[in-house]
Amino acid sequence: MFSEMTVKNQIVEWIADYFKKNAAPETKAVIGISGGKDSSTVAALCVEALGRDRVLGVLMPQGYQFDIGVAKKLCETLGISHVEINIKEPVQHLYDEIAGAGLELNDAALFNTPARMRMAALYAVSGIVGGRVANTSNLSEDWVGYSTKYGDSAGDFSPLSSLTVTEVKAVGRELGLSTEFIEKTPIDGLSGKTDEDNLGFTYEVLDRYIREGICEDEKVKERIDRLYSANRHKLEPIPSFKL
Repeated sequence: MFSEMTVKNQIVEWIADYFKKNAAPETKAVIGISGGKDSSTVAALCVEALGRDRVLGVLMPQGYQFDIGVAKKLCETLGISHVEINIKEPVQHLYDEIAGAGLELNDAALFNTPARMRMAALYAVSGIVGGRVANTSNLSEDWVGYSTKYGDSAGDFSPLSSLTVTEVKAVGRELGLSTEFIEKTPIDGLSGKTDEDNLGFTYEVLDRYIREGICEDEKVKERIDRLYSANRHKLEPIPSFKL
């Protein structure tokens, strides 16, 4: 049976142990902050494991972001420092260079490039402050490939990758995070659609299928299985030839 208190304590201990073994005593956790359940929960876990002085939030809007105030409020609530880096111009510059090379942008480039630019920004900040980049992906998103390879699927340590969305929310509540952060609707930032709109099913349905193997809608079950099969490569190491 899932115990949010037990799991929360286990993750906090795991983060502390990771930094003890892989970093200097002053090393910071560098976290991309959206103000949603995943980044909020990871930030709160890192604060408990390392102390607020060793957690740095990075806000990365792409132009105007209507809900960036939630991300700022999360940083204020946890008492962590943050920086804001707008990725609109570098992303657009890259698009322009691609178009100038005679290539036509498609959905794959439009949707994935901002995520990879954000990860480049996180690692740049991490290099400057001598930090470790937190991956904020959860099991539910990873299961159906709702992530970008070398974008939001990257990072140095991953506290939530074994937890479903339902479980992440439970741990977030255990950490004392408010509903504003736990229930913030995830939006892809490009089309204006929610994650669940893009997926075609709810996380509640997906989480039950992952944990219990039950999905009453056969079409949804087939879609989940298809997405899982098509996207498993995102979670596996790069295939390499062995001499």
